[in-house]
Amino acid sequence: MEIRGKRISIKPFKVEDVYYMRNWGYHENPLLGDYNFPFMTDKEIEIWYKMKAKNFFNKYYGVFNENDILIGYMGIKGINYILRRSTLGIVFDPNYINKGYGTETLKYYLKYYFTKMKMRSMYLEVAEFNTRAYSVYKKMGFKSVGYYLDEFYDSNLDLSSTYYLNAKSSFVISDGKVYNYIYRMRLDREDYLKKFTDI
Repeated sequence: MEIRGKRISIKPFKVEDVYYMRNWGYHENPLLGDYNFPFMTDKEIEIWYKMKAKNFFNKYYGVFNENDILIGYMGIKGINYILRRSTLGIVFDPNYINKGYGTETLKYYLKYYFTKMKMRSMYLEVAEFNTRAYSVYKKMGFKSVGYYLDEFYDSNLDLSSTYYLNAKSSFVISDGKVYNYIYRMRLDREDYLKKFTDI
């Protein structure tokens, strides 16, 4: 299986892809630090890969650019084969964001998801402060169906940093803990097919 777009290709995720992800860059914005690929030993990579890819209810893919460089990975998790729905997760090498690759990846994968896999709906969750990702999902037709507060991954977040101050309304500090608002979003097959008839 391979999905080809104008600049990207989506292929089944391999353990070799995870080893290559050690070469990825890092987000300068500390709010996005949870998306940085963590340092792992070879054994930890093997375990991480098996947890992700060797699960009947998950499907994971590598995303490659026009030079066949791995620039991202994505997965659909918690697949419900009866109700035909799942939850999307997608991460890109910070060196390749803001170049349109994410939008193109979603556009072509969603076509495969709704037409070839015959899925009915896709869910995802995105932090309110992650305005770039949120705008991409809105452009793809996702609609907000939930909004909740969750504990932030870094309890030692620098509350004086410009990144935090610019996104302060997306956070709550309570009892010494940091929380941030999350949107839960959904896209249904009918809405996707109405929006995109050109691919």
